[in-house]
Amino acid sequence: MDENIVWHNYAISKSQRSEQKKHKPAILWFTGFSGSGKSTVANALESALNQLGVHTYLLDGDNVRHGLCKDLGFTDADRVENIRRVGETAKLMVDAGLVVLTAFISPFQSERDMVRNLVEDGEFIEVFLDTPLDVCETRDPKGLYKKARAGEIKHFTGIDSDYQIPTSPEIKIDTSKNTLDQSVQELVAYLKQQQIIG
Repeated sequence: MDENIVWHNYAISKSQRSEQKKHKPAILWFTGFSGSGKSTVANALESALNQLGVHTYLLDGDNVRHGLCKDLGFTDADRVENIRRVGETAKLMVDAGLVVLTAFISPFQSERDMVRNLVEDGEFIEVFLDTPLDVCETRDPKGLYKKARAGEIKHFTGIDSDYQIPTSPEIKIDTSKNTLDQSVQELVAYLKQQQIIG
């Protein structure tokens, strides 16, 4: 880093921003195969948290690739950079006192751990959507598995690109067994148990 770039400390701290919002900041990092339910569950959870007065923001994989990460493809190197950018963005939002929900396949354990290490202990909650690949492929909401099987999409997770199963996620949900409401209730209960929200 350039020696002329200096970190500035400001008068208002993360704890003050958190106190103002009346809840703790955190990142709920949804990971899993395409079609596992990441965006659906994260969206429903954000709606539930909004009803509870929790200050949130949802970072979605597809949406981020329309702006912040629109210059990136799907090679392993681009996937790493995609998660690095999202992680740094989520870190800023945690500093602002928000509960950040992120919906990204994020196939590599090292990248998920990198984001975990950006924030304080207890602020990173890995939510593994442990929905079987064959169920995800049956859903195929965007028709991506069909294209990947036909060779029209390269580097597709679960087909010709690896997905590393989370080693110790805080929460594991199989959306082929849980209803959407059950998944949301489980997540809200966890946040209350951890005293992130009241």
